[in-house]
Amino acid sequence: MPPLLEIRDLHIRFGATKAVRGVSFELGEGEVLGLVGESGSGKSVTALAILGLLGPAAQVEGAIVWHAEGRNSAKERPTEGVNLVGLSAQALRRLRGSEIAMIFQEPMTALNPVMTIGRQVAECFEAHGAGSTRRKAKQRAIEALEAVAIPEAAQRFGDYPHQFSGGQRQRILIAMALINRPRLLIADEPTTALDVTVQAQILALLAQLQREHGLAMLFISHDLAVVGQVASRVAVMRAGQVVETGPSARLLTAPTHPYTRALLAAVPTLRTDRTKPLAMVENSPT
Repeated sequence: MPPLLEIRDLHIRFGATKAVRGVSFELGEGEVLGLVGESGSGKSVTALAILGLLGPAAQVEGAIVWHAEGRNSAKERPTEGVNLVGLSAQALRRLRGSEIAMIFQEPMTALNPVMTIGRQVAECFEAHGAGSTRRKAKQRAIEALEAVAIPEAAQRFGDYPHQFSGGQRQRILIAMALINRPRLLIADEPTTALDVTVQAQILALLAQLQREHGLAMLFISHDLAVVGQVASRVAVMRAGQVVETGPSARLLTAPTHPYTRALLAAVPTLRTDRTKPLAMVENSPT
């Protein structure tokens, strides 16, 4: 059986700047793949390319093959897959949210501040639920909010984003991503702006939802400790390239690439000598 998502020799350029250079990896049904690397390594650009959200300034070459087109309809799954690079805007809109969903960075700014959270979640269902009524969309939105443990979801349907904490806003974004029961969830730094206690809650929630719904998940982060908790396999990016891929247990304990070793050495622990600087990742060999 082919993988759910297959990226082959992906190149992304903005003018003269090469943001992604020959990236290739696969993601299987129900698998959690961690995509890690320092800021500017090309992680988020790669994720946005999957959904065709880079805009006209980006030049994208290579193949992003989706092998589950039509899962949420009566269509038979094509074994050859669909190349998302160059796919029409209309076809991509049908895919986004329905088959592939994304949790964006920064829960404090990702929600529309002048629209109630209930309407924002319900709109995600209305955009893909053919023939859905406003009443049905509201019910599905409440169910989605309850699934991510928003207390008194029905009563808070008409509240605005500023009336929720950062952790609750992140849960609302997760509800928006999962309301249409997609096959793949892309989580782009979903815990970056949260404190460690709330971060742990969000990670536990994502793991629970991933198990319950059989989701495949592309989990993007610069935090190796977080990725080690959620991902079964890890791909390490540097300067627009994947430099190492492997099972998380092996890669995080016995990395083979110098850059991965440098990343791990830069992570502070309780035994780290605070009188000395952390390892300099940028000076590690490629």
